[in-house]
Amino acid sequence: MSNTTDGTWESLPVKLNDNILRTLKELNFTHMTPVQATCIPLFMRNKDVAAEAVTGSGKTLAFVIPMIELLLKREEKLKKMQVGALIITPTRELALQISEVVETFLKSFPQFTQILLIGGTNPIEDVEKFKAHGANIVVATPGRLEDMFRRKGDGLDMASYMKFLDVLVLDEADRLLDMGFETSLNTILSYLPKQRRTGLFSATQTQEVEKLVRAGLRNPVRITVKEKGVADSHTQKTPSRLANYYTVCRPEEKFNHLVAFLRQHKHEKNLVFFSTCACVDYYSRALQTLIKKVDVQCIHGKMKNKRNKIFSNFRNLKSGILVCTDVMARGIDIPEVNWVLQYDPPSNASAFVHRCGRTARIGNQGNALVFLLPMEESYVSFLSINQKCPLEQMPPISDVVDVLPKVKTMALADRDMFERGMRAFVSNVQAYAKHECSLIFRVKDLDFTALAHGFALLRLPKMPELRGKTLPDFIATEIDTDTIKYKDKNREKQRQKMMEERKNQVKTRRTFVKHQAWSKQKNKTDRRKKKAAKRKHNEGSDVDEEEMNELLNDTRLLKKLKKGQITGEDFEKQITGRSKSKSQRKQSSGSSDEED
Repeated sequence: MSNTTDGTWESLPVKLNDNILRTLKELNFTHMTPVQATCIPLFMRNKDVAAEAVTGSGKTLAFVIPMIELLLKREEKLKKMQVGALIITPTRELALQISEVVETFLKSFPQFTQILLIGGTNPIEDVEKFKAHGANIVVATPGRLEDMFRRKGDGLDMASYMKFLDVLVLDEADRLLDMGFETSLNTILSYLPKQRRTGLFSATQTQEVEKLVRAGLRNPVRITVKEKGVADSHTQKTPSRLANYYTVCRPEEKFNHLVAFLRQHKHEKNLVFFSTCACVDYYSRALQTLIKKVDVQCIHGKMKNKRNKIFSNFRNLKSGILVCTDVMARGIDIPEVNWVLQYDPPSNASAFVHRCGRTARIGNQGNALVFLLPMEESYVSFLSINQKCPLEQMPPISDVVDVLPKVKTMALADRDMFERGMRAFVSNVQAYAKHECSLIFRVKDLDFTALAHGFALLRLPKMPELRGKTLPDFIATEIDTDTIKYKDKNREKQRQKMMEERKNQVKTRRTFVKHQAWSKQKNKTDRRKKKAAKRKHNEGSDVDEEEMNELLNDTRLLKKLKKGQITGEDFEKQITGRSKSKSQRKQSSGSSDEED
């Protein structure tokens, strides 16, 4: 680590606990990074800290070490249900990772306990675990933590447990706000005591982060840690030991180039980023078949219970491929990642920097490669100016073979693969349309035929972006895609059942339409009769208005009887009652005539 050092741990102006120093030695962290050397003394001297540092600069230890030191210096020891430190982070993977670091240090401090509160698990289990074991340190994602504050009815009074809080850490603060957690954060902050130390750590400083600094920190010391050897006016936002490359290829050749590259680096540890969850589902399945004897795993935001297990498994692998979305782009520390491959450029430029930061961490060497289409090449200049992220063009990838026919064969053999490809294509086009850099990434510039070939589609999906377009160069499969079956027999059985139900619904609908047409004709006849009767009345008919109204009322009653809305007995009563009242009116009318 000497290549990124700011001195040894013993050289800090504040003395660290012997057990912490021992743990650092066991972890082989002999020297500090700049962000650690700057933040630890300030935190330990009871200062609020707002730190901006490039991704992979060692921010986690910059708050975990002073957090434990501050808890050790408390005059009153924390009891079982008293929370002294709270760390909030945007994703489960990052929370899990921080929790593991905290656990490593707590082995030397058995007086402290910690709990991990993240989504993907049953919240009631978290409630029972907290009630049974308590916690002095909480590592959490905002959504689950906010939920815990509302569990008073389940016997968990989180607000009262937080009254003893000494340290609050907001890690990846810009990402917390990007993911829409602002409301949750404000709710959580309202429960916390004002007298506390707060650390806000971020790779970028935005206006939203500045608002959070003003709301949650008291007279903070602001820290910006820059890469060594880089001029201030040209501050590079990616680690200096990261080799950043780009390659340009046509849409129909893009996946072939990716497979060729991964085959050449199959003994290394690689991350492959795609723009959408559907693309991850589709291409990970293809890579599992095309790249032999390599552990290919996938992870994205829509995966619930599996994410934690997949993340932990991949971290422990010596080599392998993790296909993922931007859920893995921020703060995640996976040991010894050799290459970060960006198959799709992310929707915003800052995410590009964070993706690259999954390699070359804490002074190690690393490599990143982004695949661009010919009309996207100006993105290289944009990144260099906008994100201070220079890219070098990689020489053409060798030994590229056409693997797309194999992917088509997979789709023909399993409906699940066919449907994944369709969803991936649609989601990719939609993500492209929402790209922040819309002057470069324009849907109208896309060659849909070449793109569809690159996705190995059997036919084109129905979608708004293709409406009115003719793509004569795209040759759809001659096979009726409705005949493609699921390999999973249960799913296929369910599909056949649904298709049969749909056919029956169509038959019923046709019968209903004919019936409706007849009814409409009958209604028209009725309306014509009514109009004729009204016309006759207006022209001086012998039927007076009162008799016409009674006739209409009798007709209404008859309709109600036919529909079953009234019984025959009710019908007779109302008709008889009306006849009696009519005769009474006539009698009274006759007597009055006689008197006259």
